Amino acid sequence: MQTTGTNHGLDEPAIEGLAAALRRAPLPVRLRLIRDRIPGRVAFTTSFGLEDQAITHAICTAYPGLDIEIVTLDTGRLFPETYDLWAETEERYGRRIPAYAPETQALQALVADQGINGFRRSVENRQACCGVRKVAPLRRALAGASGWVTGLRAEQSQGRAATPFAAFDPGYGLIKINPLADWSRQDLAQYVADNAIPYNPLHDRGFPSIGCAPCTRAVRVGEPERAGRWWWENDAKKECGLHLGPKPAAALVLQD
Repeated sequence: MQTTGTNHGLDEPAIEGLAAALRRAPLPVRLRLIRDRIPGRVAFTTSFGLEDQAITHAICTAYPGLDIEIVTLDTGRLFPETYDLWAETEERYGRRIPAYAPETQALQALVADQGINGFRRSVENRQACCGVRKVAPLRRALAGASGWVTGLRAEQSQGRAATPFAAFDPGYGLIKINPLADWSRQDLAQYVADNAIPYNPLHDRGFPSIGCAPCTRAVRVGEPERAGRWWWENDAKKECGLHLGPKPAAALVLQD
C-alpha cells in the first residue's frame, strides 16, 4: 500500500474517506471515527480556547476511555485565566493534561538576543519567539504520533477558509484532523452552553481567540475572530507557525 507518510499507514483514498465520513457525523462520532481509522498514537493539542474545550469535553464524556491523548503547549506567557481554566478542566474531567514547554537553553538564548518583548520589533522576531515557545514544543508533542487533532475552523479567518476535515501534513508526517472545520462560532457557543463546558472568561470580554498574553488583545466590533492576535502586524494571514505548510493533495475541503 502506497502511503504519504511514515507514521500513519493510510493512503490518500483512505484519508479522503475519513474526511468524507467526518462531514456526515456529529462531534462525538467524528472523534470515534478518528480513533477507529487511524492506527497508532493520536494526539489532541489544546490551548483551552472554546474550540478545544468542546473537543476535550467530547473526548472525555462521549466515549469513556477513548484513546486520544490530550496535551497542551505551555509557552510560559499565557494569561492567568488560561492557567486557571487548565486546572478547572483537569478537575472537571478527572484527567491530567500534560504540557510541553520551551527548552530552557533555547528560551534563554531567545530572550538574551531579543529582550523579553523583542517579538514586537519585527515579524521575524515574533516568528522566532513562536518557534521557540510553540513550534518546537509541538514537534516534541507530536513525535511518533500518527494523527493530530486540532480545533481549527474554516470560519476563524480568511487564511483558514479552506480548512479540511482531514489531510496528510507533510511538515509533521502525520494525518491532521480538524473535527470542527465546518462549525460556526454560533454552533460552538451553543455546544459549550448546552453541555455546561468550562471556558475562559476572557471570551466574555471580547477575546474570541486567546494566545499568549502579550500577543492577544480584545477584538473590536466587526473585526475577524483572530484580529486580536499579533495586532501590530499588517499581514492578514498571521499565524504562529503551528498550522503552516503546503496544502496536501489528500485534503477534502469544505465544499459540497
